[in-house]
Amino acid sequence: QVQLVESGGGLAQAGGSLRLSCAVSGRTYSSNIMGWLRQAPGKEREFVASITWSLGSTSYADSVKGRFAISRDNAKNLVILQMNTLKPEDTALYYCAAQQAGQEWDTWGQGTQVTVSS
Repeated sequence: QVQLVESGGGLAQAGGSLRLSCAVSGRTYSSNIMGWLRQAPGKEREFVASITWSLGSTSYADSVKGRFAISRDNAKNLVILQMNTLKPEDTALYYCAAQQAGQEWDTWGQGTQVTVSS
């Protein structure tokens, strides 16, 4: 069972940057995919970015391509989301999540709030 704890959210101005971290504990597998999803008030939860635990292959939502970067540090068991050129529409509760490849996101952190002011 994998446990996930997010940190690093907060308030930023439009055009600014924030860095989110996800501490991963428990048993991980090479087939794990780690990701970030977000949910804005009144909206559905949406995919932001993902990375494979073994090879580090990444995937991004179109809305964040070129602005956000996901990475992982296997030695420190961290998953990082570097968010640059932030927009007010990036305001949301950001969740770190894990899945076995090809399955649903089934493990979640508690979420960290990101608020971007215009």
